[in-house]
Amino acid sequence: MPHAIDRLFKAVCEASDGDPALSRTAKLRQEGVPKMAKKVAEEAAEVAIEAVSGAREALIRESADLIYNLVVLWSAADVEPKDVFDEMDRRERLYGIAQKLPKSEQLRAKGFIPQAKLTTDL
Repeated sequence: MPHAIDRLFKAVCEASDGDPALSRTAKLRQEGVPKMAKKVAEEAAEVAIEAVSGAREALIRESADLIYNLVVLWSAADVEPKDVFDEMDRRERLYGIAQKLPKSEQLRAKGFIPQAKLTTDL
């Protein structure tokens, strides 16, 4: 059985071309990436607020909203869940399961640090 995020991604892709008056997903897709990005930021803030307040059930609900809006944004940006999972696997191999990409590698990926400098950064 596919992962819940894969099922959500498939449903989002299928709903993207629907009637914006009937489909929240179609409405977000019609409004464009800036609106989708704003929704992701809003939901992330709500997740943080609920975490700080200690409202576990609200945190779970807001987290589901965040994941939905993130998946809608991925679909518009031609990013599939597998792409994100592959990156997570790569990071796990390099840095461990719970590690964020080091800042130097983020900068190199954006072209701010030349490739040759990588060996001195790690």
